[in-house]
Amino acid sequence: MKNIFGKLNIVDIIIIIGVIAALFVGFYTMKHFRQTADKQIEATSPITFQVFLRGVTVTGEEFPVKVGEKSFITIRNVPYTELNVVEVTSNPRKTAVSSSKAVEQYVLINDPAQPALYDAVVTVTDTAKITKDGAVVGGNKIKMGLPVTLEGEDYKFNGTISDVRVTSDIKVEDAGENNEVG
Repeated sequence: MKNIFGKLNIVDIIIIIGVIAALFVGFYTMKHFRQTADKQIEATSPITFQVFLRGVTVTGEEFPVKVGEKSFITIRNVPYTELNVVEVTSNPRKTAVSSSKAVEQYVLINDPAQPALYDAVVTVTDTAKITKDGAVVGGNKIKMGLPVTLEGEDYKFNGTISDVRVTSDIKVEDAGENNEVG
């Protein structure tokens, strides 16, 4: 026995301990004592999320992001894919001015100092993997405050996610052939 330990050096012992540890981890994973990443996915569901674009400068006649078109999305500076735009709301930047009416002290008007500055909310849709922590799209958890970039043919806007909604589709095939869906 002394001859066996005499031929092993520190590197050999570390390798043996590493192999034994890997076997234990593999055994516990196989017996479902430890969850792997694919086991954490509970469902796949369509989601919609809103991207808030603050202070976008647009000097053209209309806002370049349009409903029904696709916009390429980049999440945390990593290109993802094109997503369908389902809603766009853009408003010129407002400023408060005092009102001469006794009922209202202030009214909001379009800011004359910044006529080309807009705030916009763009709603896009995608299919996400649903986990305990929320929706995952392109390997990223989609949560409010996440920085994203929307890019189209003639625009590239940086924004943040301001709302995430997980929607569930009812599959008609599951209701049976003779049942009507009402």
